[in-house]
Amino acid sequence: MNENLFASFIAPTILGLPAAVLIILFPPLLIPTSKYLINNRLITTQQWLIKLTSKQMMAMHNTKGRTWSLMLVSLIIFIATTNLLGLLPHSFTPTTQLSMNLAMAIPLWAGAVIMGFRSKIKNALAHFLPQGTPTPLIPMLVIIETISLLIQPMALAVRLTANITAGHLLMHLIGSATLAMSTISLPSTLIIFTILILLTILEIAAALIQAYVFTLLVSLYLHDNT
Repeated sequence: MNENLFASFIAPTILGLPAAVLIILFPPLLIPTSKYLINNRLITTQQWLIKLTSKQMMAMHNTKGRTWSLMLVSLIIFIATTNLLGLLPHSFTPTTQLSMNLAMAIPLWAGAVIMGFRSKIKNALAHFLPQGTPTPLIPMLVIIETISLLIQPMALAVRLTANITAGHLLMHLIGSATLAMSTISLPSTLIIFTILILLTILEIAAALIQAYVFTLLVSLYLHDNT
């Protein structure tokens, strides 16, 4: 079977039109809502998780930083649901696309940095030159700190893309090995299939962890600038 290993990462099309937008808009439809005063267990559990996550991320922020709470909670829910849906067979994971991850990382990073320069310009500029720096090293340190600041959104996007892509590739390879070994050796097939199940559980955890890490880093950038 000569299947392209990276075929699952190609953006799908419907009648020649890109379907990525529809796929990106699909996860919010899976979030249940309730119009009743007393919610069911699913809604209650969902609200408890959202409050727990929001409380943990917003604990270190001041009043200005907490205005981003809705955006950060929406971000972690979107990334988590998108990553989990990508684990389904014959599905597409938008977070494996570096362009999409950059489209999420750059505006959030830029908003936090611009807020820092507007509200605390002295503290923002102080990050470029640590206190007590020898005079000959000042130009070099300013350049290094500037590069480290500008590379933050790229690091955010590449981290999410690499982790999700690596997990999908590993599952694809082990799944192909399980299918190939099924006609050769039954004991080997059972062992590889057990490894595939354990890897799937690990990928479910990784999908949630990567959503949390991405949002937490954005929250830390916001905390440094508010």
